[in-house]
Amino acid sequence: MRCVVQRVKKAAVLVGGLTVGEIGQGLLALVGVGPEDNSQDIDWLAEKLIGLRIFEDDEGKMNLSLTDVGGEILLVSQFTLFGDCRKGKRPSFSLAAPTEQARELFGQLADTVRLYGVKAQTGQFQADMDVELVNQGPVTILLDSKKSF
Repeated sequence: MRCVVQRVKKAAVLVGGLTVGEIGQGLLALVGVGPEDNSQDIDWLAEKLIGLRIFEDDEGKMNLSLTDVGGEILLVSQFTLFGDCRKGKRPSFSLAAPTEQARELFGQLADTVRLYGVKAQTGQFQADMDVELVNQGPVTILLDSKKSF
C-alpha cells in the first residue's frame, strides 16, 4: 500500500457537491492499493498512520502522534499512486490492484484504524471526488508498506 499523508488543520471530501467525509485537525491520507497487498500491509499502514510523530509538541518539534493530539483521519482511495510514468507521457495504472480487491482492502484499512480508537472518515470509493484541505506546515510524508521508497 502506498500513502501520501498530509498533516491538516481540516479536510473534507465532496462528491457531487455533497460532503461525504470531513475532519478537523489530523491527517489526510491518500491511499493506493497494489495487487500484492494483504492484511499485513493494512496492519503496517494503520499502525504507521496512528503512530507517525509529525505533530508539534510544546517546543515546536514534530514529536507527537495522531493519538497524542486527539486528531482524526480522512482516508481517500487513490489508485493513481500506482501510476507508472516511466514510459511516455500517459501514466499506466496496471500496477494498481483490481477494483474489488482495492475496495476490500481500503475498507479493511479504515476499519483497522478505527479499532485504534481514532475517528476515521473516508471518501467514496471509485467516485469523482473533490478534496479540500488546509495542509498544516505544510507537512507531507510518503509511505509504502513494501518500503520501495
